[in-house]
Amino acid sequence: MTEPYRWTKLGKVFDPTESTCPGAGWIQEFAQAPCVVPHDDFLRVYFSCRPAPDSNGQYTSYSTYLDLDRSDLQTVLRVSDRPVLPLGEMGMFDQFGIYPISVIRFNDVFRAYYAGWTRCESVPFNTAIGVAESHDGGQSFTKLGPGPVIPYTPDEPFVISGPKIRRFNDRWYLFYIAGRKWIDDNGRAEPVYKIRLATSDDGLHWQKQGEDLLESRIELDEAQASPDVIYCDGKYHMFFCYRHSRNYRGKSGGYRIGYAYSDDLFHWTRDDDRAGITVSDSGWDSEMVSYPHVFMHDGRTYLFYLGNHVGKHGFGVAVLEGQL
Repeated sequence: MTEPYRWTKLGKVFDPTESTCPGAGWIQEFAQAPCVVPHDDFLRVYFSCRPAPDSNGQYTSYSTYLDLDRSDLQTVLRVSDRPVLPLGEMGMFDQFGIYPISVIRFNDVFRAYYAGWTRCESVPFNTAIGVAESHDGGQSFTKLGPGPVIPYTPDEPFVISGPKIRRFNDRWYLFYIAGRKWIDDNGRAEPVYKIRLATSDDGLHWQKQGEDLLESRIELDEAQASPDVIYCDGKYHMFFCYRHSRNYRGKSGGYRIGYAYSDDLFHWTRDDDRAGITVSDSGWDSEMVSYPHVFMHDGRTYLFYLGNHVGKHGFGVAVLEGQL
């Protein structure tokens, strides 16, 4: 039996409900789906946030960034004073939210892939994946068009979201989630989604693989999200999160972090027992852990992740003891 990875939790990195950001009414709650892009003097972390809900209890979501001290990943140097992208105009696929976002640096260009949110009537929302580029070091981005780059298709009819962009072997890989069904949970519509993959030569024209990458484990309608892939020691490692289809907003059915590995990026073996990180006995991450982001920094492996209420009170960091 392979031993689980051993992660040491270092604590919370950023909590928007405790942070003072003058004039930033759009960043009052949630700091979700962290994504690291290293710079020479700091680590830039993109994430998604929300203003307070409107009178109907509905949220919008924006994406922005903060910069961390390279020598202390719990020291925030600065928080951006504006979102990196505007919401879409009336009727656009991203009119009501930009979440989550995944940013990659390629040559001198920063490219962002993000999920745009549309409000619906029969179900709460739908999402598709858009793309934008930055030419000012990743401080602001311009959409490459008003529509999505990964839209709904006949075999992926809704909830195209959770993009994680990677480049391996001079090729672009976009890991994402695709909705399989909506279910009724005591009068509330809840989506079921699975992890999928698309590949590209240029990062703009994509070939979907058209199949789920991971088997379900806790139930057939298990929802899977945030597929974060890193290459280490001759193998591809995926950390992701999963939850029950119903009653998942508390501890019993809430998100947990899983793990899978692959030799070729297309065929994955799931081994959640090896993930090595779960909820704490008490505190901000005692009910759920989700949306993992794994990265190498100064010779060590770190993991950013969300806690209770899917990041309403921010994200934390853990460090791996040993190597992947």
